[in-house]
Amino acid sequence: MTIYLGILLALICAFTTNLAFLYKHRGACAAPTVHVRHPVRSAVGLFSSRWFAVGMGVAVCAWVFHVAALAVAPMSVVQVVLAGGVVMLAVMAERIFGFKVGPRQWLGLGFTALGLVLLGITLPAVHNPQSQFSLPGMIAFEAGLVAVGGLLVMGKRIGAPDHHHGVMLAAAAGLLFGVSDVALKALTGLVADDGVLALLTTPWTGVAIAASVAAFYASAKALQEGEAVPVIAFTGTAANVSGIAGGIIVFGDPLPGDALGIVVQAIAFLLVIIAAALTPAPVRAAQPAAA
Repeated sequence: MTIYLGILLALICAFTTNLAFLYKHRGACAAPTVHVRHPVRSAVGLFSSRWFAVGMGVAVCAWVFHVAALAVAPMSVVQVVLAGGVVMLAVMAERIFGFKVGPRQWLGLGFTALGLVLLGITLPAVHNPQSQFSLPGMIAFEAGLVAVGGLLVMGKRIGAPDHHHGVMLAAAAGLLFGVSDVALKALTGLVADDGVLALLTTPWTGVAIAASVAAFYASAKALQEGEAVPVIAFTGTAANVSGIAGGIIVFGDPLPGDALGIVVQAIAFLLVIIAAALTPAPVRAAQPAAA
């Protein structure tokens, strides 16, 4: 029954995560511009915005549900359930927060959800939390995500169009959240084996914290520079894809054992790529309320 508990916790996490992002977008748009060279001043400016502070409070609740889900279910299963949250995102953004979600965005979000769900259901069933990992594989995977995230953050400096900077930062934030999620998954296994003191003796605690802080600033900057729905969708998709990959590569979640499963997974990744091309189209949002 623990895997079903993990799915339930992941569903709650998906809802609260999207709610948190929408609140944070409203607050970030009303806050002073984030400057990486002035991290403390930027953080103070963000938290001085009432809606951003509310969003961070909701995000902490979502994080608790996420950690709980990772502790009782395989990482790939948890991330696939979270992937379904992109559909919740569109409904919440349009009906509750007043954002205009166009046909292209609905199609893109639908492709994202379908692709990630197909990716998930083709993974063979796993009935334990799968927290054991290979240290070399963990280091290589985390370093790879950090490297790609760094390139995305530097996108504007290396010639990427300015109007794509928001979604590039969003994707970087998602990858950094993925780095943190993989480290957190490892920590759940270490704590289960060695107790809470393991958090003080393993470097993965520092990795999880550092990646979360970097993702915080990248996400806040993305929310200021881009439209809410594309930015949040890119952040979530990058985090979910990296989490599913981490479950397979780092923690040994099994791959499909037949040709049909592999073909379906290839189609799933193609759908996510198509969605990435569709989702960033212009989206007009309701004017954010004053902080």
